[in-house]
Amino acid sequence: MSEASSGKAQSEELTPDDGYTPAAEVIRKPTPAGLRAFGFLACLVVTWVFLKQGWDWFQTDNRPLNTLDPKGPNAQAIQDLVNPVFLLAAAIGIVVIGAVCFIAIKYREKPDLAGIEEFGKQTEGNKVLEIVWTLVPAVLLAVIGFFTVSTISKLDKPEPDAMKVEVFGQQWWWGFRYHLDADGNPRTGGEAGAFPEDSDRDIVAASELVIPVGQEVSLRETSNDVIHSFWIPNLNGKKDAVPGMYTHWKLKGDKPGVFLGQCTEFCGLSHANMRMLVRIVPPDEFRQWLDNQRKPARDLESESGADPRAVAGQKAFKSLLCSSCHRVRGINDSKVAGLDQVGGKKQPGVKDLLVSGTAPDLTHFASRGMFAGAIFNSHYPNRPNTQAVGYSLFNRPENPCRTDNVADGCGDPRDVANPGDPANPMWRPALAAWLRDPGKAKPMANLADENPYADGVLEGNPTGKLRGMPNLGLTEEQIELLIAYLETLR
Repeated sequence: MSEASSGKAQSEELTPDDGYTPAAEVIRKPTPAGLRAFGFLACLVVTWVFLKQGWDWFQTDNRPLNTLDPKGPNAQAIQDLVNPVFLLAAAIGIVVIGAVCFIAIKYREKPDLAGIEEFGKQTEGNKVLEIVWTLVPAVLLAVIGFFTVSTISKLDKPEPDAMKVEVFGQQWWWGFRYHLDADGNPRTGGEAGAFPEDSDRDIVAASELVIPVGQEVSLRETSNDVIHSFWIPNLNGKKDAVPGMYTHWKLKGDKPGVFLGQCTEFCGLSHANMRMLVRIVPPDEFRQWLDNQRKPARDLESESGADPRAVAGQKAFKSLLCSSCHRVRGINDSKVAGLDQVGGKKQPGVKDLLVSGTAPDLTHFASRGMFAGAIFNSHYPNRPNTQAVGYSLFNRPENPCRTDNVADGCGDPRDVANPGDPANPMWRPALAAWLRDPGKAKPMANLADENPYADGVLEGNPTGKLRGMPNLGLTEEQIELLIAYLETLR
Protein backbone atom coordinates (compact mmCIF):
# COMPACT_ATOMS: atom_id res chain seq x y z
CA MET A 1 0.00 0.00 0.00
CA SER A 2 1.39 3.42 -0.94
CA GLU A 3 2.00 6.25 1.50
CA ALA A 4 -0.80 8.23 -0.18
CA SER A 5 -3.32 5.47 0.25
CA SER A 6 -2.11 4.89 3.80
CA GLY A 7 -2.70 8.54 4.62
CA LYS A 8 -6.07 8.48 2.96
CA ALA A 9 -7.15 5.51 5.06
CA GLN A 10 -6.89 7.65 8.16
CA SER A 11 -9.50 10.14 6.93
CA GLU A 12 -11.84 8.29 4.56
CA GLU A 13 -12.75 4.83 3.34
CA LEU A 14 -10.41 3.22 0.79
CA THR A 15 -11.74 2.01 -2.57
CA PRO A 16 -10.46 -0.47 -5.14
CA ASP A 17 -9.26 2.54 -7.17
CA ASP A 18 -6.70 3.12 -4.44
CA GLY A 19 -5.28 -0.37 -4.99
CA TYR A 20 -7.08 -1.75 -1.93
CA THR A 21 -8.60 -5.24 -1.95
CA PRO A 22 -11.22 -5.98 0.74
CA ALA A 23 -10.28 -8.67 3.21
CA ALA A 24 -13.33 -10.72 2.25
CA GLU A 25 -12.05 -11.11 -1.31
CA VAL A 26 -8.63 -12.19 -0.08
CA ILE A 27 -9.80 -14.62 2.59
CA ARG A 28 -13.21 -15.76 1.38
CA LYS A 29 -12.74 -17.88 -1.71
CA PRO A 30 -14.79 -20.86 -2.86
CA THR A 31 -13.71 -23.97 -0.93
CA PRO A 32 -13.13 -27.10 -3.02
CA ALA A 33 -15.78 -29.77 -2.50
CA GLY A 34 -13.19 -32.35 -1.47
CA LEU A 35 -11.82 -30.08 1.25
CA ARG A 36 -15.32 -29.43 2.53
CA ALA A 37 -15.99 -33.16 2.72
CA PHE A 38 -12.73 -33.72 4.55
CA GLY A 39 -13.56 -30.99 7.08
CA PHE A 40 -17.00 -32.47 7.67
CA LEU A 41 -15.58 -35.96 8.23
CA ALA A 42 -12.86 -34.57 10.52
CA CYS A 43 -15.51 -32.86 12.65
CA LEU A 44 -17.47 -36.12 12.86
CA VAL A 45 -14.38 -38.07 13.92
CA VAL A 46 -13.41 -35.51 16.58
CA THR A 47 -16.99 -35.46 17.90
CA TRP A 48 -17.11 -39.28 18.03
CA VAL A 49 -13.76 -39.47 19.86
CA PHE A 50 -14.92 -36.85 22.35
CA LEU A 51 -18.18 -38.69 23.06
CA LYS A 52 -16.41 -42.07 23.25
CA GLN A 53 -13.86 -40.73 25.75
CA GLY A 54 -16.68 -39.24 27.81
CA TRP A 55 -18.50 -42.58 27.83
CA ASP A 56 -15.36 -44.57 28.69
CA TRP A 57 -14.63 -42.20 31.56
CA PHE A 58 -17.63 -43.52 33.45
CA GLN A 59 -16.94 -47.22 32.82
CA THR A 60 -15.41 -48.63 36.01
CA ASP A 61 -15.11 -52.36 35.31
CA ASN A 62 -11.57 -53.78 35.60
CA ARG A 63 -10.15 -50.41 36.56
CA PRO A 64 -8.59 -50.71 40.02
CA LEU A 65 -7.79 -47.00 40.37
CA ASN A 66 -11.08 -45.29 39.60
CA THR A 67 -12.23 -42.30 41.57
CA LEU A 68 -15.67 -42.50 39.92
CA ASP A 69 -16.48 -45.80 41.63
CA PRO A 70 -16.93 -44.90 45.32
CA LYS A 71 -17.01 -47.79 47.81
CA GLY A 72 -17.23 -45.81 51.04
CA PRO A 73 -18.94 -42.72 52.47
CA ASN A 74 -15.92 -40.45 52.06
CA ALA A 75 -15.43 -41.29 48.39
CA GLN A 76 -19.20 -40.99 47.93
CA ALA A 77 -19.12 -37.48 49.44
CA ILE A 78 -16.53 -36.49 46.82
CA GLN A 79 -18.61 -38.06 44.05
CA ASP A 80 -21.74 -36.26 45.25
CA LEU A 81 -19.84 -33.00 44.83
CA VAL A 82 -18.26 -33.91 41.48
CA ASN A 83 -21.46 -35.01 39.73
CA PRO A 84 -23.44 -31.74 39.85
CA VAL A 85 -20.32 -29.64 39.22
CA PHE A 86 -19.45 -31.78 36.20
CA LEU A 87 -22.99 -31.58 34.83
CA LEU A 88 -23.08 -27.82 35.36
CA ALA A 89 -19.70 -27.37 33.68
CA ALA A 90 -20.79 -29.63 30.80
CA ALA A 91 -24.00 -27.63 30.30
CA ILE A 92 -22.12 -24.33 30.31
CA GLY A 93 -19.53 -25.74 27.92
CA ILE A 94 -22.23 -26.91 25.51
CA VAL A 95 -23.95 -23.52 25.61
CA VAL A 96 -20.70 -21.61 25.03
CA ILE A 97 -19.48 -23.90 22.23
CA GLY A 98 -22.93 -23.88 20.64
CA ALA A 99 -23.10 -20.07 20.78
CA VAL A 100 -19.64 -19.74 19.21
CA CYS A 101 -20.57 -22.14 16.39
CA PHE A 102 -23.92 -20.40 15.83
CA ILE A 103 -22.36 -16.93 15.66
CA ALA A 104 -19.54 -18.14 13.42
CA ILE A 105 -22.03 -19.60 10.93
CA LYS A 106 -24.83 -17.06 11.22
CA TYR A 107 -22.67 -13.96 10.98
CA ARG A 108 -19.85 -15.17 8.76
CA GLU A 109 -18.86 -12.82 5.94
CA LYS A 110 -20.79 -13.50 2.74
CA PRO A 111 -19.00 -13.44 -0.63
CA ASP A 112 -21.75 -11.36 -2.26
CA LEU A 113 -21.34 -8.68 0.42
CA ALA A 114 -17.57 -8.42 0.05
CA GLY A 115 -16.35 -4.85 0.00
CA ILE A 116 -19.67 -3.31 1.02
CA GLU A 117 -18.75 -3.08 4.69
CA GLU A 118 -15.50 -4.27 6.17
CA PHE A 119 -16.75 -4.50 9.77
CA GLY A 120 -20.16 -4.73 11.37
CA LYS A 121 -21.64 -1.71 13.02
CA GLN A 122 -20.16 -1.16 16.47
CA THR A 123 -22.55 -0.37 19.30
CA GLU A 124 -22.08 0.59 22.92
CA GLY A 125 -22.02 -2.29 25.47
CA ASN A 126 -25.27 -3.53 26.97
CA LYS A 127 -24.99 -2.85 30.69
CA VAL A 128 -27.77 -5.27 31.65
CA LEU A 129 -26.10 -8.13 29.80
CA GLU A 130 -22.70 -7.25 31.23
CA ILE A 131 -24.08 -7.26 34.77
CA VAL A 132 -25.88 -10.57 34.19
CA TRP A 133 -22.90 -12.43 32.71
CA THR A 134 -20.71 -11.13 35.54
CA LEU A 135 -23.07 -11.95 38.41
CA VAL A 136 -24.22 -15.38 37.19
CA PRO A 137 -20.70 -16.91 37.08
CA ALA A 138 -19.87 -15.26 40.41
CA VAL A 139 -22.95 -16.76 42.06
CA LEU A 140 -22.27 -20.19 40.53
CA LEU A 141 -18.65 -20.15 41.74
CA ALA A 142 -19.73 -19.02 45.20
CA VAL A 143 -22.22 -21.91 45.46
CA ILE A 144 -19.66 -24.43 44.20
CA GLY A 145 -17.06 -23.00 46.59
CA PHE A 146 -19.41 -23.32 49.56
CA PHE A 147 -20.15 -27.00 48.94
CA THR A 148 -16.49 -27.70 48.16
CA VAL A 149 -15.30 -26.22 51.46
CA SER A 150 -18.11 -28.03 53.29
CA THR A 151 -17.11 -31.38 51.75
CA ILE A 152 -13.42 -30.89 52.53
CA SER A 153 -14.31 -30.04 56.12
CA LYS A 154 -16.30 -33.28 56.46
CA LEU A 155 -13.43 -35.33 55.03
CA ASP A 156 -11.05 -33.97 57.66
CA LYS A 157 -13.19 -34.84 60.71
CA PRO A 158 -13.19 -38.50 61.81
CA GLU A 159 -16.03 -40.08 63.73
CA PRO A 160 -15.75 -40.17 67.56
CA ASP A 161 -14.96 -43.90 67.58
CA ALA A 162 -12.53 -43.88 64.64
CA MET A 163 -9.63 -46.35 64.82
CA LYS A 164 -6.22 -44.67 64.82
CA VAL A 165 -3.58 -45.81 62.33
CA GLU A 166 -0.27 -44.15 61.50
CA VAL A 167 0.70 -44.03 57.82
CA PHE A 168 4.32 -43.45 56.82
CA GLY A 169 5.68 -43.29 53.31
CA GLN A 170 9.23 -43.83 52.10
CA GLN A 171 10.96 -44.69 48.85
CA TRP A 172 9.09 -46.70 47.63
CA TRP A 173 6.49 -48.32 49.88
CA TRP A 174 3.93 -47.50 52.57
CA GLY A 175 3.92 -48.62 56.19
CA PHE A 176 1.03 -48.76 58.70
CA ARG A 177 1.23 -48.69 62.50
CA TYR A 178 -1.80 -49.87 64.49
CA HIS A 179 -1.83 -48.39 68.00
CA LEU A 180 -3.09 -50.98 70.51
CA ASP A 181 -4.09 -50.66 74.14
CA ALA A 182 -2.99 -52.98 76.96
CA ASP A 183 -5.70 -55.50 76.00
CA GLY A 184 -4.57 -55.63 72.39
CA ASN A 185 -7.51 -53.61 71.07
CA PRO A 186 -7.05 -50.83 68.51
CA ARG A 187 -6.93 -47.34 70.00
CA THR A 188 -9.96 -45.29 69.02
CA GLY A 189 -11.56 -41.92 69.68
CA GLY A 190 -10.18 -38.52 70.54
CA GLU A 191 -9.32 -35.62 68.29
CA ALA A 192 -8.01 -36.22 64.79
CA GLY A 193 -4.59 -34.87 65.74
CA ALA A 194 -4.35 -36.64 69.12
CA PHE A 195 -2.45 -39.87 68.53
CA PRO A 196 -0.85 -42.06 71.21
CA GLU A 197 2.89 -42.56 71.48
CA ASP A 198 4.43 -45.58 69.80
CA SER A 199 4.75 -48.65 72.01
CA ASP A 200 5.95 -52.26 71.84
CA ARG A 201 2.29 -53.34 71.77
CA ASP A 202 1.76 -51.74 68.37
CA ILE A 203 1.82 -53.79 65.19
CA VAL A 204 3.41 -52.57 61.96
CA ALA A 205 2.42 -53.73 58.49
CA ALA A 206 3.75 -52.89 55.04
CA SER A 207 1.91 -52.07 51.80
CA GLU A 208 -1.44 -53.49 52.98
CA LEU A 209 -3.87 -51.77 55.35
CA VAL A 210 -6.48 -54.13 56.82
CA ILE A 211 -9.60 -52.56 58.34
CA PRO A 212 -13.02 -53.89 59.42
CA VAL A 213 -16.23 -53.19 57.51
CA GLY A 214 -18.09 -50.13 58.75
CA GLN A 215 -15.24 -48.93 60.99
CA GLU A 216 -13.92 -45.48 60.23
CA VAL A 217 -10.14 -45.20 60.39
CA SER A 218 -8.41 -41.96 61.35
CA LEU A 219 -5.08 -41.73 59.55
CA ARG A 220 -2.08 -39.65 60.60
CA GLU A 221 0.35 -39.44 57.71
CA THR A 222 4.01 -38.51 57.48
CA SER A 223 7.08 -39.40 55.41
CA ASN A 224 10.51 -40.73 56.32
CA ASP A 225 12.33 -39.17 53.36
CA VAL A 226 10.60 -37.08 50.65
CA ILE A 227 7.05 -35.90 50.00
CA HIS A 228 4.61 -38.68 49.08
CA SER A 229 0.84 -38.63 48.60
CA PHE A 230 -1.59 -41.29 49.86
CA TRP A 231 -4.54 -42.07 47.58
CA ILE A 232 -7.08 -44.90 47.68
CA PRO A 233 -9.54 -43.55 45.08
CA ASN A 234 -12.42 -45.91 45.89
CA LEU A 235 -12.38 -44.83 49.55
CA ASN A 236 -11.28 -41.18 49.63
CA GLY A 237 -9.27 -38.49 47.88
CA LYS A 238 -5.55 -37.92 48.25
CA LYS A 239 -3.49 -36.47 51.11
CA ASP A 240 0.21 -35.59 51.09
CA ALA A 241 2.65 -37.27 53.48
CA VAL A 242 5.33 -34.68 54.28
CA PRO A 243 8.64 -35.22 56.12
CA GLY A 244 8.74 -33.61 59.55
CA MET A 245 5.01 -32.95 59.85
CA TYR A 246 1.69 -34.77 60.15
CA THR A 247 -1.36 -34.58 57.91
CA HIS A 248 -4.69 -36.21 58.71
CA TRP A 249 -7.12 -38.20 56.60
CA LYS A 250 -9.71 -40.94 57.07
CA LEU A 251 -11.02 -44.08 55.38
CA LYS A 252 -14.15 -46.16 55.70
CA GLY A 253 -15.59 -49.04 53.66
CA ASP A 254 -19.20 -50.14 53.48
CA LYS A 255 -18.57 -53.65 52.15
CA PRO A 256 -15.74 -56.20 52.15
CA GLY A 257 -13.30 -55.83 49.29
CA VAL A 258 -9.77 -55.03 48.16
CA PHE A 259 -8.96 -51.55 46.89
CA LEU A 260 -5.69 -50.47 45.31
CA GLY A 261 -4.02 -47.11 45.74
CA GLN A 262 -1.09 -45.17 44.34
CA CYS A 263 1.38 -42.52 45.49
CA THR A 264 0.43 -39.38 43.57
CA GLU A 265 3.36 -37.10 44.44
CA PHE A 266 6.51 -37.60 42.35
CA CYS A 267 8.96 -39.06 44.86
CA GLY A 268 11.85 -40.43 42.84
CA LEU A 269 12.84 -43.20 40.48
CA SER A 270 10.13 -45.74 41.41
CA HIS A 271 7.33 -43.30 42.11
CA ALA A 272 5.08 -45.14 39.65
CA ASN A 273 5.89 -48.40 41.49
CA MET A 274 4.81 -47.14 44.90
CA ARG A 275 1.38 -48.64 45.43
CA MET A 276 -0.65 -49.76 48.43
CA LEU A 277 -3.94 -51.48 49.05
CA VAL A 278 -6.71 -51.60 51.62
CA ARG A 279 -8.37 -54.89 52.57
CA ILE A 280 -11.80 -54.38 54.12
CA VAL A 281 -12.88 -57.51 55.99
CA PRO A 282 -15.71 -58.53 58.33
CA PRO A 283 -15.14 -57.50 61.98
CA ASP A 284 -14.61 -61.06 63.22
CA GLU A 285 -12.01 -61.69 60.54
CA PHE A 286 -10.26 -58.42 61.39
CA ARG A 287 -10.10 -59.53 65.02
CA GLN A 288 -8.56 -62.82 63.93
CA TRP A 289 -6.05 -61.01 61.72
CA LEU A 290 -5.16 -58.57 64.50
CA ASP A 291 -4.58 -61.31 67.06
CA ASN A 292 -2.35 -63.12 64.60
CA GLN A 293 -0.34 -59.99 63.82
CA ARG A 294 0.37 -59.46 67.52
CA LYS A 295 2.23 -62.76 67.77
CA PRO A 296 6.00 -62.87 67.31
CA ALA A 297 7.38 -65.03 64.52
CA ARG A 298 8.01 -68.72 65.05
CA ASP A 299 11.61 -69.57 65.90
CA LEU A 300 12.00 -72.55 63.61
CA GLU A 301 15.43 -73.39 64.99
CA SER A 302 13.87 -74.22 68.36
CA GLU A 303 10.94 -76.19 66.89
CA SER A 304 11.12 -79.93 66.49
CA GLY A 305 9.73 -81.21 63.21
CA ALA A 306 10.09 -77.90 61.37
CA ASP A 307 10.81 -78.04 57.63
CA PRO A 308 14.62 -78.37 57.35
CA ARG A 309 14.74 -76.03 54.35
CA ALA A 310 12.74 -73.39 56.22
CA VAL A 311 15.09 -73.77 59.21
CA ALA A 312 18.06 -73.32 56.90
CA GLY A 313 16.28 -70.29 55.41
CA GLN A 314 15.93 -68.71 58.85
CA LYS A 315 19.63 -69.23 59.51
CA ALA A 316 20.49 -67.71 56.13
CA PHE A 317 18.22 -64.73 56.82
CA LYS A 318 19.90 -64.05 60.17
CA SER A 319 23.39 -64.21 58.67
CA LEU A 320 22.73 -61.98 55.64
CA LEU A 321 22.53 -58.20 55.42
CA CYS A 322 18.76 -58.36 54.86
CA SER A 323 18.32 -59.11 58.60
CA SER A 324 19.95 -55.75 59.43
CA CYS A 325 17.00 -53.92 57.84
CA HIS A 326 13.96 -56.24 57.81
CA ARG A 327 12.66 -57.03 61.27
CA VAL A 328 11.15 -60.39 62.16
CA ARG A 329 9.88 -59.95 65.71
CA GLY A 330 11.45 -62.40 68.10
CA ILE A 331 14.21 -63.32 65.66
CA ASN A 332 16.46 -60.35 64.86
CA ASP A 333 15.12 -57.36 66.84
CA SER A 334 18.50 -56.29 68.23
CA LYS A 335 20.22 -56.55 64.86
CA VAL A 336 17.70 -54.23 63.17
CA ALA A 337 18.03 -51.80 66.07
CA GLY A 338 21.79 -51.69 65.53
CA LEU A 339 22.59 -53.15 68.95
CA ASP A 340 24.54 -56.19 67.78
CA GLN A 341 28.30 -56.26 68.08
CA VAL A 342 30.84 -58.58 66.51
CA GLY A 343 34.33 -58.59 68.00
CA GLY A 344 33.49 -55.45 69.94
CA LYS A 345 32.47 -53.60 66.77
CA LYS A 346 28.94 -52.25 66.42
CA GLN A 347 27.01 -53.75 63.51
CA PRO A 348 24.91 -51.36 61.38
CA GLY A 349 21.15 -51.46 61.83
CA VAL A 350 18.38 -50.17 59.60
CA LYS A 351 18.84 -46.55 60.67
CA ASP A 352 22.50 -46.77 59.70
CA LEU A 353 21.85 -48.37 56.32
CA LEU A 354 18.75 -46.71 54.86
CA VAL A 355 17.92 -43.07 54.17
CA SER A 356 14.36 -43.63 55.45
CA GLY A 357 15.61 -45.50 58.53
CA THR A 358 13.05 -48.27 58.10
CA ALA A 359 12.32 -51.32 55.96
CA PRO A 360 9.17 -53.48 55.69
CA ASP A 361 8.52 -55.59 58.77
CA LEU A 362 8.53 -59.25 57.67
CA THR A 363 7.15 -60.82 60.85
CA HIS A 364 3.92 -61.83 59.09
CA PHE A 365 5.04 -61.43 55.50
CA ALA A 366 3.06 -64.47 54.27
CA SER A 367 -0.20 -62.96 55.57
CA ARG A 368 -0.01 -60.29 52.85
CA GLY A 369 -1.05 -60.86 49.26
CA MET A 370 1.44 -58.45 47.66
CA PHE A 371 4.95 -57.16 48.33
CA ALA A 372 7.61 -54.68 47.14
CA GLY A 373 5.31 -51.69 47.45
CA ALA A 374 2.28 -53.76 46.34
CA ILE A 375 3.55 -54.13 42.78
CA PHE A 376 3.97 -57.93 42.81
CA ASN A 377 1.66 -60.70 43.96
CA SER A 378 3.23 -62.86 46.64
CA HIS A 379 0.15 -65.14 46.55
CA TYR A 380 -2.09 -66.34 43.76
CA PRO A 381 -5.11 -64.08 43.24
CA ASN A 382 -8.62 -65.42 42.99
CA ARG A 383 -10.13 -65.75 39.56
CA PRO A 384 -11.76 -62.48 38.48
CA ASN A 385 -15.55 -62.48 38.46
CA THR A 386 -15.82 -66.03 39.79
CA GLN A 387 -16.55 -65.37 43.45
CA ALA A 388 -17.71 -62.52 45.62
CA VAL A 389 -14.99 -63.07 48.20
CA GLY A 390 -11.68 -61.62 47.02
CA TYR A 391 -10.28 -60.44 50.32
CA SER A 392 -9.89 -63.54 52.48
CA LEU A 393 -6.94 -63.59 54.87
CA PHE A 394 -7.21 -67.17 56.07
CA ASN A 395 -8.05 -70.54 54.58
CA ARG A 396 -11.62 -70.83 53.33
CA PRO A 397 -12.93 -74.24 52.20
CA GLU A 398 -15.11 -72.63 49.53
CA ASN A 399 -12.12 -70.84 48.00
CA PRO A 400 -11.57 -72.46 44.56
CA CYS A 401 -7.87 -71.55 44.68
CA ARG A 402 -7.29 -74.03 47.52
CA THR A 403 -7.26 -76.92 45.05
CA ASP A 404 -4.28 -79.06 44.17
CA ASN A 405 -4.12 -77.60 40.68
CA VAL A 406 -3.71 -73.88 41.27
CA ALA A 407 -3.62 -73.21 37.53
CA ASP A 408 -7.29 -74.27 37.33
CA GLY A 409 -8.56 -72.67 40.52
CA CYS A 410 -6.61 -69.39 40.72
CA GLY A 411 -6.25 -66.17 38.80
CA ASP A 412 -3.13 -65.06 36.94
CA PRO A 413 -0.51 -64.02 39.54
CA ARG A 414 1.15 -61.77 36.97
CA ASP A 415 -2.00 -59.64 36.83
CA VAL A 416 -1.16 -57.23 39.64
CA ALA A 417 -4.40 -55.32 39.07
CA ASN A 418 -5.94 -58.37 40.76
CA PRO A 419 -4.23 -58.53 44.19
CA GLY A 420 -3.11 -61.86 45.60
CA ASP A 421 -5.24 -63.49 48.27
CA PRO A 422 -3.24 -64.40 51.43
CA ALA A 423 -5.36 -67.56 51.80
CA ASN A 424 -4.01 -68.89 48.49
CA PRO A 425 -0.66 -70.57 47.75
CA MET A 426 2.37 -68.33 47.42
CA TRP A 427 3.61 -67.24 44.00
CA ARG A 428 7.28 -68.21 44.32
CA PRO A 429 8.60 -66.93 40.95
CA ALA A 430 7.92 -63.30 41.90
CA LEU A 431 9.77 -63.70 45.21
CA ALA A 432 12.68 -65.40 43.47
CA ALA A 433 12.98 -62.63 40.86
CA TRP A 434 12.93 -59.99 43.60
CA LEU A 435 15.61 -61.66 45.72
CA ARG A 436 17.73 -62.39 42.64
CA ASP A 437 17.89 -58.75 41.46
CA PRO A 438 15.59 -56.25 43.21
CA GLY A 439 16.90 -53.33 41.15
CA LYS A 440 15.83 -55.07 37.95
CA ALA A 441 12.38 -55.92 39.30
CA LYS A 442 11.85 -52.39 40.65
CA PRO A 443 14.16 -49.51 39.60
CA MET A 444 15.72 -48.02 42.73
CA ALA A 445 19.29 -46.91 41.85
CA ASN A 446 20.42 -49.28 44.56
CA LEU A 447 24.00 -49.74 43.33
CA ALA A 448 26.88 -47.65 44.62
CA ASP A 449 27.75 -46.26 41.18
CA GLU A 450 24.09 -45.19 40.71
CA ASN A 451 23.34 -43.93 44.19
CA PRO A 452 25.69 -41.50 45.94
CA TYR A 453 24.03 -42.32 49.27
CA ALA A 454 25.18 -45.94 49.04
CA ASP A 455 28.96 -45.39 49.09
CA GLY A 456 30.65 -48.00 51.23
CA VAL A 457 27.55 -49.52 52.78
CA LEU A 458 27.89 -53.00 51.36
CA GLU A 459 31.58 -53.25 52.16
CA GLY A 460 30.89 -53.16 55.89
CA ASN A 461 31.87 -49.51 56.19
CA PRO A 462 28.57 -47.63 56.48
CA THR A 463 29.68 -44.21 55.33
CA GLY A 464 26.53 -43.74 53.28
CA LYS A 465 22.91 -44.87 53.14
CA LEU A 466 20.79 -46.80 50.67
CA ARG A 467 17.51 -46.00 48.98
CA GLY A 468 15.67 -49.22 48.22
CA MET A 469 16.80 -52.80 48.59
CA PRO A 470 20.36 -53.63 47.45
CA ASN A 471 21.34 -56.60 45.33
CA LEU A 472 22.95 -58.98 47.83
CA GLY A 473 24.27 -61.32 45.16
CA LEU A 474 22.37 -64.30 46.52
CA THR A 475 22.92 -67.78 45.13
CA GLU A 476 19.99 -69.77 43.78
CA GLU A 477 20.25 -72.07 46.80
CA GLN A 478 20.05 -69.12 49.20
CA ILE A 479 17.04 -67.79 47.31
CA GLU A 480 15.19 -71.09 47.60
CA LEU A 481 15.94 -71.33 51.32
CA LEU A 482 14.81 -67.75 51.99
CA ILE A 483 11.54 -68.33 50.15
CA ALA A 484 10.94 -71.49 52.16
CA TYR A 485 11.41 -69.39 55.31
CA LEU A 486 9.22 -66.51 54.10
CA GLU A 487 6.38 -68.95 53.49
CA THR A 488 6.31 -69.74 57.22
CA LEU A 489 5.86 -66.09 58.26
CA ARG A 490 2.06 -66.09 58.47
